[in-house]
Amino acid sequence: MAIQKGERFANEDIFIDYPYEEVTYRWDHHSKQVFVRFYGNEENSQPIPHDNRLFNEALCCGEEITRQDYNRGRLRR
Repeated sequence: MAIQKGERFANEDIFIDYPYEEVTYRWDHHSKQVFVRFYGNEENSQPIPHDNRLFNEALCCGEEITRQDYNRGRLRR
């Protein structure tokens, strides 16, 4: 099920896993920025644009995960 950007994005951090591309995302609702973390790597310190194609695919086809899952990271297959 698609992850909606609406009210939740305004009020809380959201964490998304997109296993098809081996990537996770973190939406920071305070700074209104998106951060990316590819499997097996640390989070990139530079935010990505809101209209990033892969991020928007993850919103449509990925799944929401917990902060703990995001911080733990995912291993490459």
